[in-house]
Amino acid sequence: MHSVVIVGTGFGAISAAIALLKRDIRDFVMLERRGFAGGTWLQNRYPGAAVDVQSPLYSISGEPYAWSHLFAKQNQLADYTQGLIEKYLLAEHIKLNAEVMSSVWCDDHWQVTLANQDILSCKTIINATGPLSTPIIPDFEGFERFKGQSFHTNDWQHDVDIKDKNVAIIGSGASAVQVIPAIIDKVKKLHVIQRTPHWVLPRLDWAFPPWLSKFLAFRPIYTFIRWCIYWSLEVRVLAFKYNHTLLKIVGEWPARKHLKKQVHDDNLRKKLTPDFTIGCKRIIISNNYYPALQRPNCELHDQQDTLLGFTEKGLSFEGSGEVEADVVIFATGYNAADSMVSYDVTGKNGASLAQQWEDYPRAYLGTSIPKFPNFFVITGPNTGIGHTSAIFVIESQMKYVMRCIDILQDDKIKSLEPSQAAECEYTQMVHAEMEKTVWKTGGCTSWYQNKQGKVIAMFPGFSFTFRKLCKRFVYAHHLIE
Repeated sequence: MHSVVIVGTGFGAISAAIALLKRDIRDFVMLERRGFAGGTWLQNRYPGAAVDVQSPLYSISGEPYAWSHLFAKQNQLADYTQGLIEKYLLAEHIKLNAEVMSSVWCDDHWQVTLANQDILSCKTIINATGPLSTPIIPDFEGFERFKGQSFHTNDWQHDVDIKDKNVAIIGSGASAVQVIPAIIDKVKKLHVIQRTPHWVLPRLDWAFPPWLSKFLAFRPIYTFIRWCIYWSLEVRVLAFKYNHTLLKIVGEWPARKHLKKQVHDDNLRKKLTPDFTIGCKRIIISNNYYPALQRPNCELHDQQDTLLGFTEKGLSFEGSGEVEADVVIFATGYNAADSMVSYDVTGKNGASLAQQWEDYPRAYLGTSIPKFPNFFVITGPNTGIGHTSAIFVIESQMKYVMRCIDILQDDKIKSLEPSQAAECEYTQMVHAEMEKTVWKTGGCTSWYQNKQGKVIAMFPGFSFTFRKLCKRFVYAHHLIE
């Protein structure tokens, strides 16, 4: 029996593994459903892929790297991830092609069943599959008739040749904004299908000179730069939550200026101007998206030119009629709010996690759940962050998770879970605070919300507040057997 089963091999899982090793806990296994380890930045290999948080902050504390750009590109993020796996010899703990189908609590341990019918036993489960790991492809009319090739940006098919082809990309969110400029010069014609426009800010990126890159790998310098970036970003919560006038000043006005500077055509600029408050949806950063849309071989289809469905040779639009497409790329996002745990979980007395979360996902500190002992969800309900690095939040959760695991190391302790009252009080606090935020009041529908419109993805406050909550273990909030 394993001490811990970690589901996933991305940054959340790696952070958990490193924390366990530092406690000299080595009898753990990391389960990866794919044929390779590494999570997001090994999976997302679409053209133009890059992070939208400054690299020194979008990294694990104490693990510096000689970044070449302020905003790292996919290849360096993949290299950084693989470097951590090699440094901590995590390959010997990883099982590939090991998709979890179910986990069942059996009085004092978890029984984890894999797709190949293997069954693992463990005292603790850390679910680190990530909220952006289940891509969505909507059910489009006539898709089965389409004779061309298609794929999601999350599963980019590099063997599909798009050079001099008619290509359509459905979506205009973060991945689409990165893909479009990266492929516009390769394709014959690019059709961009936009449901709703996003606010776009300039990408203030710059290449680090070689001497500075080397300094970034020096831990004291890295730590100093990391904290400078952190505090410069943290003040943005004041705008997202407390002062929408400030949000206009620091967000909407620069975004409008950026749009006006790069798009001179009034009609196109109108199509690209959102009708919701900036920040309600994810803010996009890009310097080359608007110019790419204005290339002669690019055509934007907005809500006034509704996508009706697929034909054998391409797509059909309400205004444009039928257009040819050899390749269709889905940049249609992820089921972030309603699929935080992608397998069946059965807790105490047959409790079903899916049923418990039927209305909306909720968890104590976004991490642990009543009736599900020794079970922790990394990047769980309301742990998302719109203004800083997700890794900072992951490491905050680890402070709580590892405190729980320290307690569970005592052989006399069978199980640990939050009380229903503690979870309820925490959840009520989170959603009461959410009422003040732009994610709730900004007038949009986004992946931050679940099907019922409840904001499930985001934490409504400062990230240091969340860390403080995670660092302070409250025995009275837990049931310990």
